[in-house]
Amino acid sequence: MKPAPFVHHAPRTVDEAVGVLTDVSHDGKVLAGGQSLIPLLNMRLASPGHLVDINGVTGLDAVDVSDAWVRVGALVRHAGLERHDGARDALPLLGQALRNVAHPAIRNRGTTVGSIAHADPAGEMPAVLVLTGGVVEAVGAGGRREIAATDFFQGPLETTLAHDELVEAVRFGRFAPGTRTAFLESARRHGDYAIAGVAVAVGVVDGVVRSARASFVSVTSVPTVLDLSPVLAGSDAGAPVGASVADAVVELVRGHVDPEPDIHATADYRRMLSAELTRRALVSALGAQDVEGAA
Repeated sequence: MKPAPFVHHAPRTVDEAVGVLTDVSHDGKVLAGGQSLIPLLNMRLASPGHLVDINGVTGLDAVDVSDAWVRVGALVRHAGLERHDGARDALPLLGQALRNVAHPAIRNRGTTVGSIAHADPAGEMPAVLVLTGGVVEAVGAGGRREIAATDFFQGPLETTLAHDELVEAVRFGRFAPGTRTAFLESARRHGDYAIAGVAVAVGVVDGVVRSARASFVSVTSVPTVLDLSPVLAGSDAGAPVGASVADAVVELVRGHVDPEPDIHATADYRRMLSAELTRRALVSALGAQDVEGAA
């Protein structure tokens, strides 16, 4: 299959890119890695008249680590972020999630920011951004603005970006010291879209769980955060996860997710799988034993 005809633009600066997006009104799409956009074009599920290719724009390929954030520029490839020692040390959840993104060839070309801007509920990185309290840095004809991740996603493949805006970078928030994280997903084959996935962050102080949160992949229309603290706070972080706690976590997850059925799995199966993955992710994050009495 081939895409519908389009005009290719190759701006050299962010301002030039914004200028093109402004000029073409609602008929433009930004091209970075293209691993999500190009298939849509080839299947003619999207037919923009203009592609604004930002690969020649300088200054968008940096990863910056501060005390509060890991900032990722719009042209940073998944593989580059996965290999970035500073980012991985500052926020281990990034590496835990990125190794689940598609296949190595796609990670070598696809961009983390592009994945987030694409806003696919089956994408791993939107869920990570929301769980970390992240921020989207957008720039458009009206100037620059920062959008909280929780306000950025509006629906499947829908965001609050204006037609003349592009995402210049995203900032993943760093967790408090002592936070333990894990990311798990289940797919028919490694690299396929997940049937369900979960990221968890558990705050531990002096060996005691103080907070716990989770976000999900493929089972909510937009990435959301579920607070698990009511059933986990006060637990001994090194003790086996009690059956009553595990059951309470399962009920919270089942009530939070809202999966859609498709040819790969029913909604009930996705709901069950989300709950089980969350339980396993919590065990992994805490480095504790499995549920008491479990085989």
